[in-house]
Amino acid sequence: MKKAIAFALSSMLLIFLAACGSSSNGTAEESDLTPESEIIIEATNYKFDQEEYRVKKDSPVKITFKNVEGNHGIIIPGLKVELKGKTQSKVVVPKEAGEYEIACSIMCGAGHSTMVSKLIVEE
Repeated sequence: MKKAIAFALSSMLLIFLAACGSSSNGTAEESDLTPESEIIIEATNYKFDQEEYRVKKDSPVKITFKNVEGNHGIIIPGLKVELKGKTQSKVVVPKEAGEYEIACSIMCGAGHSTMVSKLIVEE
C-alpha cells in the first residue's frame, strides 16, 4: 500500500515538473499580440476542411478550430497547439519554416487515424 502511494505521488510530481519546464521548439505564443493572419480549421467526421494550410514564418497567426460535426480536437505538436471544443483559438508565431502535422486529438471513431492535415510555414 505504501509503495502504491509513493508511486502515485512520484508520478504526480514528475507530471508537475514536466508541465513547468520550458523549451524552445520554434514557436512563440503571444496572447496579447495582434495576429497578422488567421487560419480556420473545420472538423467534420473523419476529415478536416483542407488538406493543408499555409502561414508565414515569424508572423503572428490566429489558429481557430471549429468542430462542425462529431467530437474532435486538433493537435499540432511542433507548435505546441492543442484546441478542442465547439470553437477555440490560439495566437502563435511560428519561428521555423517547415511542415507541421495537424491531427485529431480526440478518439472520434473508426476514421480517427486518417484525420490528419498539414500546416506549412513558409519563409
